[in-house]
Amino acid sequence: MRIALLGTGAMGTLFGVRLARVAEVWMLGTWAEALEAVRTHGLHLVTPQGEESARIPVAEDPGEVPPCDLALILVKAYQTERAARWAKQVLRPGGAALTLQNGLGPLETLQAVLSPSRALQGVTTMGATLLAPGYARLGGEGPIWLSASAPTERWAQRIADLLERAGFQVELREDLQGVIWGKLVANTAINPITALFDVPNGALLERPDLWRLARGVALETAAVARAQGVVLPFDDPVGFVADVCRRTAANSSSMRQDLHRGRPTEIDALNGAVAAIGRRIGVQTPLNEALWRWVKAVEERSTRAPGRPPPEPAILPAMGPTHGAPHR
Repeated sequence: MRIALLGTGAMGTLFGVRLARVAEVWMLGTWAEALEAVRTHGLHLVTPQGEESARIPVAEDPGEVPPCDLALILVKAYQTERAARWAKQVLRPGGAALTLQNGLGPLETLQAVLSPSRALQGVTTMGATLLAPGYARLGGEGPIWLSASAPTERWAQRIADLLERAGFQVELREDLQGVIWGKLVANTAINPITALFDVPNGALLERPDLWRLARGVALETAAVARAQGVVLPFDDPVGFVADVCRRTAANSSSMRQDLHRGRPTEIDALNGAVAAIGRRIGVQTPLNEALWRWVKAVEERSTRAPGRPPPEPAILPAMGPTHGAPHR
């Protein structure tokens, strides 16, 4: 199988290294520094067991990539539309695209460009931190869930077999909404707070002020999910987020990495999306709304024109009594 890997960051490095064991992988992207690093030195992934590496071809123009069977979409949520167009260009007529992106919306974009029968949804709790272009550290192992509902069931099974041969743990499910929103509970509670306060994931459990905020966001996001009839894969959203923080304590969230690099974040597809749905269905989400506005303000400040005054940061609303950080 030939795979087009759209994404040159930490997750692209992780999947590129492991999929290269079992398939022909092409890395396609726009980050010139990463493409040059991979072209010159290959991909490198640091794990607790040692360092894994792979040599794969790279391209910055989809016209340079030979016809592919599968496109794996690992770009930021706001880059999905371009990635979908590129996937359509590099895929064979019967090829398919799989998104493992964060947030809400990427699948619908792929379906609009490719068709519902060629776009698959996946979710993973795996994480990685980019140490340098083409060089990442594994932030935590975890399963990959794939949607196996019609009309993509046959492709889902084929992709699951491929991922398992590459060493990933895979589970097929007809309905991924519970898993998608379960991950969203963690992402909305962890990513913006670690990014704004510039701390690794585990610090949320060590600082009572940050944990109170993370706890409140988790409860809000879970409330929005349940109000839509989504059955979450856990009973206690706060305990779930605490467990994720423990398992990925040393990891630097993708949003924190984005702010370090002065890049746009996925806040619109995370807290912004939760706040928007909450407004539509009548569920209050003041913490999600505030974090969304705060991160957008930081993004704008980092890219504002010279001489333009910085935007005022959002003020977090007062929070009621909460429990302290959980015991570890």
